[in-house]
Amino acid sequence: MPIPSDTHGSLAELHGFGTDPGALSAETYIPENFPKNGPLVVVLHGSTQSPESYDLGSGWSTLADECGIALLFPGQRNSNNALGSFNWFKSGDIHRDRGEPLSICQMIKQVVDDHAVDPSRIFITGMSSGGAMTSVMLATYPEVFAGGAIIAGLPYRSAENLMEALVRMKGYGGPSDRTLDAHVRDASDFRGRWPTISVWHGGSDKTVDSSNADSIVRQWQKIHDVEGPPTRVEKVDGFPHKVWCDDTGRAVIEEYMITDMGHGTPISAEGAEGLGEASKFMLEVGISSTRHIAKFWGLTQ
Repeated sequence: MPIPSDTHGSLAELHGFGTDPGALSAETYIPENFPKNGPLVVVLHGSTQSPESYDLGSGWSTLADECGIALLFPGQRNSNNALGSFNWFKSGDIHRDRGEPLSICQMIKQVVDDHAVDPSRIFITGMSSGGAMTSVMLATYPEVFAGGAIIAGLPYRSAENLMEALVRMKGYGGPSDRTLDAHVRDASDFRGRWPTISVWHGGSDKTVDSSNADSIVRQWQKIHDVEGPPTRVEKVDGFPHKVWCDDTGRAVIEEYMITDMGHGTPISAEGAEGLGEASKFMLEVGISSTRHIAKFWGLTQ
């Protein structure tokens, strides 16, 4: 039996979720209106952030109250990474059944068991190092997730040490498209229906170059059998939006490039539909990535 949770503000700490080889923390938000067989969204914070600060900025718990969504917030410890970043580039933390990915998977299982989550409606999102770890989770445990959203992140196994990570973040070098595709296919034995992919990036990001967004799209195009130009190109809330649909018409990859935005999560905090709160790396640009991601996953109307 798991140890009872301790409440800290709006998030509750999750204990006893497994062996936790990545030595991560875990917090949850389960709204009062969460239904049996409801969905779960896993939310990964960025460097120098905490689960609480990322939730406040992104507005996920507010949306969870609106729509009856369970939330899980894995947290990094400074003892693992001085900047509080998920270790998306370390060999011990980028493979299935090891390190941080296994810890996150153990957390998910505990929340699914504790709250009767629908295992076919589990999603994951993250920003910066959390976005890069989202890439890791989607590749290493594709059977767990129906969809993922990578914000200001990088492709899976684009770097495998700190020096490579710093170079890739600036948009230099990196594996070929063929190698990136092979990395995902080799990360597990999965050959079923792959998770859908939502990619968000600032066009003026000086921390993680926006070329990484295009690399993420290309990493998943062949996986989803949607190589080539997008099915449609449009503007949403004034920003370029590309969508790739499979041969059934289902949208399987989307990309938002937020023109002139720097490094961070796009939010829209104003008005009746406003979510979140602007702060460092939580950038008020007039489009809520949280709302649009949830809509892409079919969690909102």
